[in-house]
Amino acid sequence: MHTKNLYIIYICYNVESLLNENYRPVLKWAGGKRQLLGDLIINLPDKFNTYYEPFIGGGALLIKLYSMQKISNAVISDLNKDLVDLYNVIKNSPYELKEELNRMRFNNNSRDYYTVRSLFNSIDDKIKRSALLIYLNRHGYNGLYRVNSRNKFNVPYGRYLNPGLPSEANIISLSDVFSRCTILNVDFETTVKNACENDFVYFDPPYMPLNTTSNFTDYTSDGFTQKDQERLYNAFKRLSDNGVYVMESNSNTDFIREIYKEFNLKEVNARRNINSVGTKRNHIKELIITNYGVR
Repeated sequence: MHTKNLYIIYICYNVESLLNENYRPVLKWAGGKRQLLGDLIINLPDKFNTYYEPFIGGGALLIKLYSMQKISNAVISDLNKDLVDLYNVIKNSPYELKEELNRMRFNNNSRDYYTVRSLFNSIDDKIKRSALLIYLNRHGYNGLYRVNSRNKFNVPYGRYLNPGLPSEANIISLSDVFSRCTILNVDFETTVKNACENDFVYFDPPYMPLNTTSNFTDYTSDGFTQKDQERLYNAFKRLSDNGVYVMESNSNTDFIREIYKEFNLKEVNARRNINSVGTKRNHIKELIITNYGVR
């Protein structure tokens, strides 16, 4: 091949790589799905209409689907109001958010971190709170979002060497993604109530704990209980009966296997990264559950 043509291919490849790099979550998120994206992507339905994701979290699958041009409109939701506010700010005010991040003069140390945490828990301005949330998420322990009984953010300092903040290109790219989305702060049943035949719903709930010491489901002050898991199954079943494509990620427990036994269960390898003991952050089996065939 001619050298000039090789050079053009090289330039195009690197531009495409740069564009894809900008389509990534703005937050670290405990239980996020970046590590399972390969398994999720190969087990998508072939075609679908509107995409629904009621437990949006870090939004890894949504962002990947958008970058692959798989979705043109979506309905996403989370009960975490701070998360929903952040995504609406990215959608509607990306440049103002970046300016707020640029104005921040907080460094990577425990004194600044706890100053930011106190400020975050005491102000109401959504753009300022969104910028502070990004700082807390990048500098706090393990990407956790945790609140106490008074609904105050209380994640400790993470002691990372160089956590950094998202680039302007990253924020603008995510603004493009969220411009295709209706962003809600409601329960998962409400989020999917208008899903129709040939739409696609992806459930990624707070997982059923594997044991009594691994319960990290307190993403809101109300938590996510076994009764909520049963409600989720009922929603899954109703959607399936109505011709909606449904996929769910959940923990590989006897309870989850039993209630979803009529559907397709596929074990996949995952790594749990939220155990307080580093040596216990091992690869485990998790489940991908669908109402259609999996590969």
